[in-house]
Amino acid sequence: MSVQRLAVIGLGLIGGSFARAVRKAGAVREVVGYDADPARVAAALELGVATVAAASLEEAVREADVVLLSVPVLQTREVLSQLASYLRPDAILTDVGSTKVSVEQDVAAVFGALPARFVGGHPVAGNEKSGVEASFAELFQGRRCILTPHAHQDPAALATVRGLWEAAGSLVCEMSAEHHDEVLAATSHLPHVLAFALVDFLNTLDSRKEIFAYAAGGFRDFTRIASSSPKMWQDITRANRSAVLGALDGYLGELHKLRDAITQDDGPAILEIYTRARDARERYLELVERPAAAKKP
Repeated sequence: MSVQRLAVIGLGLIGGSFARAVRKAGAVREVVGYDADPARVAAALELGVATVAAASLEEAVREADVVLLSVPVLQTREVLSQLASYLRPDAILTDVGSTKVSVEQDVAAVFGALPARFVGGHPVAGNEKSGVEASFAELFQGRRCILTPHAHQDPAALATVRGLWEAAGSLVCEMSAEHHDEVLAATSHLPHVLAFALVDFLNTLDSRKEIFAYAAGGFRDFTRIASSSPKMWQDITRANRSAVLGALDGYLGELHKLRDAITQDDGPAILEIYTRARDARERYLELVERPAAAKKP
């Protein structure tokens, strides 16, 4: 499978890495890059992320076979409203947003309904770095990409997007937008909320200099994602607010159980929680992380 012309709207870590990956795999012949920041467009061209630099959304999408939207989720509707009239009728539109219900709502609001050739997508990959300069072709190798087909989905468009993500090295799966948001609220959005909150809390303490100076590997590992883009994660948290609140309330309930056990010096209860958590994480490593790592080149 080969796509003649791919337009990437938003040249950050994800958009840039996708462009690199599919070009390296030979899955696309031409990548047109556009970003609201002209410096990013220039950098993408210089780094070889894009083969063509577009000065406007119209220039970027008017001849594109596939348009990948890689912008903060709360900017989706605004960007789509600006480019919708320039899309070819047969163009495939897809995205990489970390929330899917809000994106579907935005797409439907702009087009009047979900277009058959719109394919919602979310690569479950990334790191705490941002910008096109941080992009690399191997980012998606062995990582899952979730596609969220809808009721009016064109099968050919879905197959094309699936093929591109597989060419990028992703393990592609499908689920509804609603289920995606519930799952990702627990496994991705909540951990970021906790990391940001923990570091912010520690920074309020009088002993913060000593705390940060003597922090060990556990602190570094747990808080790594607090170095992620605050603006991006503000958007994700707001866009998936209901599901994030549900996950956060569940976590707070678990914290209260643990606090009660510590207050009562209930050793068996503390041990039970820790053991159950350790065993669950080991099962996760055996089922997901280790097989995925083995598939990387």
